[in-house]
Amino acid sequence: MNGEFSSKHFKLEKVSQGVYAAIANEGGGAVANAGFVDLGNQTIVFDTFNTPQAAEDLKRAVETVTASPITWVVNSHFHGDHIRGNQVFKGSTMISSQITYEKMRDIHPDRIEKQKQGIKELADYIVSLKEEFSRNRNLEIEQKISFLTEVERSLPTLQLTLPQVTFKEELSFYGTKRSAKLFTLGGGHSYCDAMLYIPEERVLFMGDLLFVGSPPTFFEESNPEGWEDILRKVIELEFEKAVPGHGPVGTKTDVLKLIDYMEETL
Repeated sequence: MNGEFSSKHFKLEKVSQGVYAAIANEGGGAVANAGFVDLGNQTIVFDTFNTPQAAEDLKRAVETVTASPITWVVNSHFHGDHIRGNQVFKGSTMISSQITYEKMRDIHPDRIEKQKQGIKELADYIVSLKEEFSRNRNLEIEQKISFLTEVERSLPTLQLTLPQVTFKEELSFYGTKRSAKLFTLGGGHSYCDAMLYIPEERVLFMGDLLFVGSPPTFFEESNPEGWEDILRKVIELEFEKAVPGHGPVGTKTDVLKLIDYMEETL
């Protein structure tokens, strides 16, 4: 894919025919993974990254590798690194679960406004990090500077863009080449986590229900028991590739590894 498309925010990976994962680069404006599915006559984008500038590259990626219009844009859950690029896709229909919509509506306006008010403090902090980096050329500091610079760049024009369509349990999409099912089994990582299943290609977009190559992240609203129960139901699906919210594209084995991790640590 590198010969066709490149972005500083993510690496574009062809997972299967018509199915692409956008794997976040460290220090970029993506933070979490995203992806898209060409159904033939329409395209579904799954999550929109942490910044509009990363989302702009995602939109450009879709336009580069498929001739199908971006018809649908899915938010898997309400966390900022999956929804803050929504404004780039205003011409498409955005979808989330009803619970995710409500959490986005209730939580993000104040959160974004506080960040906008704190731009100067953020800029000062970035300057202090650059001074620290000049003394200690640490890769983690360099990546943090890069990430925060992307956040700073996004804030002046950042707008919360909410889904126009919601669902409670599942929605099906039928294209001329393949189909997709958007569904939720409840809350695990967040209040409500949605997944996108493409049966013909045996691919499952799992959002932050799956972390590959790193431990999962838990928040105050996370439900570890519910999360593990969801994963046990997921492994009954017929899929070969799983696109995680964070980390490289995985397989059913990675879902089983996460179940084992939860059994051992929770």
